[in-house]
Amino acid sequence: MRALLSVSDKSGIVEFARELIELGYEIVSTGGTWRALKDAGLDVTEISEITGFPECFGGRVKTLNPYVHGGILYRREKPDHIEEAKRLGIEPIDIVCVNLYPFRETIERTDDLEEIIENIDIGGPTMVRSAAKNFESVLVVTDPKDYGRVIEALKEGKNSLQFRRELMIKAFEHTADYDATIANYMNERFNGGFGEKRFIVGSKVLTTRYGENPHQRGALYDFSSYWKGLNILKGEPSFNNFTDMDGAIKLATALGRGSVVIVKHGNPCGAALKGDLITSWEKALECDPISAFGGVVAVNGIVDRELAERINEIFVEVLVAGKITEEARELFNQKKRLKLFDLGQGELERSGDLWDFKHIDGGLLFQESDQVLDEEVLQARQVSRVGLESKEDLLMAWKIAALTKSNAVAYVKEGALVAIGMGMTSRVDAAKCALEKANELGIDVEGAVMASEAFFPFRDSVDIAARAGIRGIIEPGGSIRDQEVIEAADEHGIALYFTGKRHFLH
Repeated sequence: MRALLSVSDKSGIVEFARELIELGYEIVSTGGTWRALKDAGLDVTEISEITGFPECFGGRVKTLNPYVHGGILYRREKPDHIEEAKRLGIEPIDIVCVNLYPFRETIERTDDLEEIIENIDIGGPTMVRSAAKNFESVLVVTDPKDYGRVIEALKEGKNSLQFRRELMIKAFEHTADYDATIANYMNERFNGGFGEKRFIVGSKVLTTRYGENPHQRGALYDFSSYWKGLNILKGEPSFNNFTDMDGAIKLATALGRGSVVIVKHGNPCGAALKGDLITSWEKALECDPISAFGGVVAVNGIVDRELAERINEIFVEVLVAGKITEEARELFNQKKRLKLFDLGQGELERSGDLWDFKHIDGGLLFQESDQVLDEEVLQARQVSRVGLESKEDLLMAWKIAALTKSNAVAYVKEGALVAIGMGMTSRVDAAKCALEKANELGIDVEGAVMASEAFFPFRDSVDIAARAGIRGIIEPGGSIRDQEVIEAADEHGIALYFTGKRHFLH
């Protein structure tokens, strides 16, 4: 019996080889793996002894040989294959353990194209695919985490067809992910990211109990280990919990450390950034305590026992934070339906995705991720006669509007969201509905600022804002009626700023 070991990630490979030798396997290896095993004192055969040909071209060619691929691919149950292998002097290879050159790590570390090209593995994927194709006879291992399972299967007679099939699927996933990463990178480097093909590959984190609705199946897949870093402290996250957490985390990180955001059905119903987290929570809750019931809360900071006591006063379905202390968790355990998650650190952070896509029936729309920048507000053009001394509330309102379903209008006062309208077919309706709800809740919006993620097509939204006592407005500008909007702001003595950048969110 022979096992071919050729790995870039050498964690656990010496122990794995030692176990295989004890089971009676001859170890064949290449390059750095051969040296690592040899240095560990193991009896290992270099690949050139099998191929009769030395590694060449700086290691670019070493396993692309019939004695390697013939030994992997010939079918053990076919007499003509067995006879041909004997005639050609090809010995079987029963285990192929390969993981690939670190292409992803290389492109994250350097922009040097020559180094990047040299970290495109050729022989490795070829061996993996060969072994996976012949999984009925060959064990293919691509993940160091599987070494223990493989040894156990060999020792306990569990090397079944089902087991090999499972490893086969994992192997093809491994090479598909690898090739997709290379293709995407080359398109991003040379075609601006929009080549003829775009590959979306995620690694499974968990299966949700169901999808958006109980009759749908669902699962979470990760692009860059971001969601794998989420600590599930209490409860089982649902499909909808993840979509709401995504929106809440995006907004809380945009507002900055010390912010608290409350989300319901993907849209914010409360947000605040005050001097301390307890005040931020109280002010976020004031915006819409009715919608906050059963909502998702993101705390960009550390939730301690004192803050936990305040949050526990209402029913929240999900709490996600930079960190939740042990004392806070003990208190939250009294709430049976509350789900707790944190990142195990002082603040929330985003994954840093540079690309975004939306599924439509039969395809997908692919785009650069929308980035909401402070400069858009800090460098916004004052188009009204009067201005504001501080743009802090404008900045907060702009970020909230930009990260809320269009059409969206957000009102912010003294570091807290006081009214919001979202997902409306008419922008003036969003402006009106937000203020009507604030009035019903007894929230004083006078002196607040207003943000719209897209331009006002008419002056009516400005007139509505004036009647509510709004002191400043920020919007992209760009309407054919911009001058009318500016004139309305001047009539009412409202400061008006144009960012020149729209943030639709559909």
